[in-house]
Amino acid sequence: MKLAKCLSLLLALALVMGLASCAKTPAGDGATPSAGSGATPAAGSDATPQAGDIPEIGIVQLLEHPALSLAREGFIQALADNGYIDGDTVKLNIQISSGESSNLSTIADQFVGNNVDLVLAIATQAAQSVAGKTTTIPILGTAITDYVTAGLIDSVEKPGRNVSGTSDMNPIQDQIDLLLRFVPDAQTIGFLYNSSEDNSKFQIDIAKAYVESKGLKWKEITVANSNDVQQAVTSIVGDVDAIYLPTDNVFASTMPTVYGVTADSKTPVICAETGMVESGGLATLGINYYDLGFQTGLMAVEVLKNGADVSTMPVQYSTDFTYMINGDVASAIGIEIPQDLQQYVSHS
Repeated sequence: MKLAKCLSLLLALALVMGLASCAKTPAGDGATPSAGSGATPAAGSDATPQAGDIPEIGIVQLLEHPALSLAREGFIQALADNGYIDGDTVKLNIQISSGESSNLSTIADQFVGNNVDLVLAIATQAAQSVAGKTTTIPILGTAITDYVTAGLIDSVEKPGRNVSGTSDMNPIQDQIDLLLRFVPDAQTIGFLYNSSEDNSKFQIDIAKAYVESKGLKWKEITVANSNDVQQAVTSIVGDVDAIYLPTDNVFASTMPTVYGVTADSKTPVICAETGMVESGGLATLGINYYDLGFQTGLMAVEVLKNGADVSTMPVQYSTDFTYMINGDVASAIGIEIPQDLQQYVSHS
């Protein structure tokens, strides 16, 4: 009898436990959320961004010189102004190739291997290197004069490829006119540039045509790298009345060398951008590279935030140009500065 009562109690207890189990609300219905149901966001959810979720931008810069570095700084500031802070809401992988094509190739491979969300390419060769490695990763360029000549896009209005950006096309004819204001009796203009920079040749072709339209002569010497600069400048100063330099990266990075020769020969050097004037040129009417980089950064925000397609984004141009005159250089070579340009004179 006692055994029968025990069995009955055990059966009753089992029945109660079974009913209690059936009465629980299934996980995920809202009463008792399970991991990942919404109460505590799982790693990688939109509610709590993880380190791996933030976009990565690869920045490749041809070499260190003021114009290119200012463009990079402007780009980063535009991102920051729009909520993309390095190490917080965006990861910036900044690489500088020191002007070496092999380094550019290695950097491009790294960016493609990392599958970065966007690339900023500063200078023509940098953009060409990355564009040669990927047709899918969006590439924005800056400090590039003519994207079509460089073989980067199909047209300025509709690039048609994974490349767009901002152009540093400068007012070349106005710059030649500025040269003639300083040297009104000039008969022969000298051109120096790196023969491997497509955009340098593009600018010089425009300058040659304009000089010829003025009834003047020109002479050019090209270089292959920075080691050739001193010899090239030395070879040309005796045959020309003034020198014009385009936005050429080799010469931009070696302006102290240029100045060392032209100061002795008293040869005026008109440059295509302000950084070159600060480093030893006489004068320019040029663009602000920081502003150009900032403009490129705003394009990047459109890609990251709004999903803009770079293949349909027209190349953008700067419309603000600034005079700059190096007063120390003018004094060293004995050049008189026109009265109406005195306000643009700077001294170190």
